[in-house]
Amino acid sequence: MKRDLETDDSTANGSRSKIAKSTGPASEDFHEGLLDESTVTEYRDSYAASGPYRHAVVQPLMSDSLLRSVRQEIVENIHFTPKETDIYRIFQSGDLANLDGLPEASLSKLPSLLRLRDALYSSEFRGWISRVSGAGPVSGKKTDMAINVYKPGCHLLCHDDVIGSRRVSYILYLTDPDTPWQDKWGGALRLYPTTVKASADGRKLRVPDSLWSKVIPPAWNQLSFFAVQPGESFHDVEEVYHRSGGDAVEDGGRVRMAISGWFHIPQEGEEGFEEGLEEKLAEQSSLQQLQAKNDTLDTPQVEFVEPKPLPTESEDDQDLTQEDLDFLLKYISPNYLTPDTVDELSEMFADDSSLQLANILSPKIIAQLEGQIMEIEHLEKHDERWSVASPPHKHRYLFRQPESDRTESTGMPSQDLLGDVLSDLLPSKSFHKWLSLVTDVSLGSVSNLARRFRKGLDYTLATAHDDNDMQLEWCINLTPSKGWTDDNEDVEDDDADDATKHETKNGSNGHSAEAQAPSSEDDEAGPGGYEMYMAGEDADSDSEEEENTAQHKPDAAVSSSSTADPAIYKAADGEGEGDDGILFTTPPAWNTMSIVLRDKGTLHFVKYVSRNAPGDRWDIVGAAPVIDDEEEDDDDNDNEGEDDEE
Repeated sequence: MKRDLETDDSTANGSRSKIAKSTGPASEDFHEGLLDESTVTEYRDSYAASGPYRHAVVQPLMSDSLLRSVRQEIVENIHFTPKETDIYRIFQSGDLANLDGLPEASLSKLPSLLRLRDALYSSEFRGWISRVSGAGPVSGKKTDMAINVYKPGCHLLCHDDVIGSRRVSYILYLTDPDTPWQDKWGGALRLYPTTVKASADGRKLRVPDSLWSKVIPPAWNQLSFFAVQPGESFHDVEEVYHRSGGDAVEDGGRVRMAISGWFHIPQEGEEGFEEGLEEKLAEQSSLQQLQAKNDTLDTPQVEFVEPKPLPTESEDDQDLTQEDLDFLLKYISPNYLTPDTVDELSEMFADDSSLQLANILSPKIIAQLEGQIMEIEHLEKHDERWSVASPPHKHRYLFRQPESDRTESTGMPSQDLLGDVLSDLLPSKSFHKWLSLVTDVSLGSVSNLARRFRKGLDYTLATAHDDNDMQLEWCINLTPSKGWTDDNEDVEDDDADDATKHETKNGSNGHSAEAQAPSSEDDEAGPGGYEMYMAGEDADSDSEEEENTAQHKPDAAVSSSSTADPAIYKAADGEGEGDDGILFTTPPAWNTMSIVLRDKGTLHFVKYVSRNAPGDRWDIVGAAPVIDDEEEDDDDNDNEGEDDEE
């Protein structure tokens, strides 16, 4: 799909000729009888009775001949730009609201598309939408629509569409009319039910369930729409699935094309305009976003605890004792515990504010641990030790928290090595001291969590570190499946005798961990599942359309000192070009550990794991605040002065 046409707000040589909107009756462009009173009543009743929140599915919507012409014009003339963020992967056109601004020569190639837009925003159809949905009048001045193409691997994760003056959200499918879309290809619109829960301060909040309850597969000439409701209209777009070995080839490439957009509240001068309503809705949207940041109802709840000392350990001893080493050797490769290696890693962390360690866990346990994880992954029965992270507009994955009352394993082999690493090694004072030594920073209390990201389901959306103090974060990647990258990562290095070699590895493939966007040839979607740190959004920026301009800074903490929109990290035509804004990224791998120093505003997420991935992503993550030794010394001196006065 190629073209040289661009929708642009600017004008050539200061002026641009325009083509008048269609003047014929809109009813001619819709399916026969759609605008009749009896049809309005039918869809209004269906809309009112629908769930999990009110919505409608209309098919057929338009004249078949008109829509076929629209699709042909799009295929021949519209250029699509691939875009990828934490929440979606799509191919997108420009904003069709500005069609009138195109040069006449360009616009003449899209007469049917222009006619469709005018029909959708005609007074007749806007009245139809308002009556069926009961959402109130909608604007004909403020048009808001774009063409999105989902190819295999494309997806849009859970969200509620609440932005500004949006009143009704819609999607009109332009899938191949001669190759009916099959449900098994994915690409469905999925609606999430919500549950009212009470927050810690007694406020009632709607929280989406972890899974959808309504599935609306794509179909040619089908319109789905619903009123935008803050905190309620949660939905996603199912991944378009890759063709499997047994599938028929005649599927047209599984191209899910659709026009999606919104009907907005009436603008000034239009019937139904309400003074101050747009500002009121903006306030409600901002309030909803603030409430969404309230994590008191989220699972898992982050729990920071003091590291557990060994039975005979002195609290004042910050160096690794022989007892510490004996304990750590049960879990960690011996090479990472030698003084020379610790010093070398500390120097490299001082330069890069990050480390990548291959073969971190000891050969004594790693083979059995791999077998235990693979056995769990292939079991279909529920394991009560694992829970589902929610709500889905923030994250979804299986998690397991450390067991505070867990007794130390008395012998090897253990039947739950992942649990031993999670509850015995990582919360220990010995590991805490080792982390401080290899990073040369003082650490506070720690939080640890085991996670499993199931393919075709799980992800985390980007969240910022809000604390003024920096935080040390680590991830032990325990993904046993191979084939996550294009590189030859299947050849594992079983040695752990060269710290310089291991600490610069990205995953287990031996390549530098310097930040770069996960890539694939010919714009094909990869398996996802990678962990990414990105520069955050500048406080002065209020545009959701700004693009990333941040650069990787190897001599500073993984930092958000940019004017970037945190969303787009991968796009064509200069948008997101050069991996702008990406600070650190690692793919799923086996037996590797990443350590990152994170400062305020830095974004972090794990990309949605495609159903086409070679397996699930497994890891154990942890975090600890960085303590400023100078401030701590000042506090100690102040306390000593107070003691002297007493």
